[in-house]
Amino acid sequence: MRQNRILPGNTIGIVGGGQLGRMMAVAAKHMGYRIVVLDPTPDCPTAQVSDRHLVAAYDDSKAIQQLAELTDVITYEFENVDLASAQYLENQGILPQGAALLKITQDRENEKKVLVENNLPVADFAVIQNKADLDKALDRIGFPLVLKTCRGGYDGKGQFKLQSEVDMADALKFIKNNDRLLLEQWIEFEKEISVVFTRSANGEMTVFPVAENHHKDHILDQTIAPAVVNDVVKEKALKAAYTIAEGIGVVGTFAIEMFVQGNDIYINEMAPRPHNSGHFTIDSCNVSQFEQHIRAVCGLPLIPVEFQGAAIMINLIGDDIEDCLARIDELGEAHIHVYGKKEVKPKRKMGHITYVGSDLNELQQLVETKTKGTN
Repeated sequence: MRQNRILPGNTIGIVGGGQLGRMMAVAAKHMGYRIVVLDPTPDCPTAQVSDRHLVAAYDDSKAIQQLAELTDVITYEFENVDLASAQYLENQGILPQGAALLKITQDRENEKKVLVENNLPVADFAVIQNKADLDKALDRIGFPLVLKTCRGGYDGKGQFKLQSEVDMADALKFIKNNDRLLLEQWIEFEKEISVVFTRSANGEMTVFPVAENHHKDHILDQTIAPAVVNDVVKEKALKAAYTIAEGIGVVGTFAIEMFVQGNDIYINEMAPRPHNSGHFTIDSCNVSQFEQHIRAVCGLPLIPVEFQGAAIMINLIGDDIEDCLARIDELGEAHIHVYGKKEVKPKRKMGHITYVGSDLNELQQLVETKTKGTN
């Protein structure tokens, strides 16, 4: 399938005004596009770098229609887009990513089923709505387990871990407070990796280096590229990325998070848009995940990816941003990205810094020295 080519000078609409939309807009503005963003928050991060801001809810049908009238093509910065709005935009022929990717990735049950249909490795799972469902799943899978809300939830939110029978009472309360949950086998993984890739409507695809993710309090703390994994794991990760890209018809930049256990991988989550773990590409690759995304949704050719050799991205959470700016001289070679969010909150992503080099071991030593005491 080919799509209409939207050349620089035309207007791109972005649904969602957070930091991902901001970085999409910056990449697009460099290429010569105009930007209209739809977001309910005045002076949101994307609005600060856009030509026009429609201040409205994501499911406001009149605002969605206005966005369609003002733009030549539309994308989104997060997966919890109103499906009816997405379907309307797809029917207008201006949402190259389509609504199907959203339907899959905004619901964990749909996501798992698609992965199984494509013969991709996932932790054993079951859909839970009541105690009978939980008992049946326990008999098959056993402890430890994790319960996840099927919709919503990120950075560890909307999850409950069951270590043993001791946790059953709280688990039943969690089930009672949610309509439908996904129960998964708990994977004792050695590390988490992610593959960020971009695919165009005509099937052209480029992949960024496989990256390794380290978390703190369930929030991504650092992404290290390239991931320190063996060739077997890397090959399996890349094969999974190509399989899912073709299997569900991805258009744009897409991310897959995976757990590594020995030589095996288990796919954990997917995101139909640029991803936090791909921010290192801005400073360490010849083309970022954001520019490549804009190219894909506008029908332009993708750029073959070249990588400088090593990168470490560090998230700035809450008041980390104040400490970072106060110690800016000590951070040395760090590339600084501040998202423009007005309110600082304890676990809110406020920005990130990226160190780039040619050798990962040397870069890790440099970062350890430069950031000692930062987090």
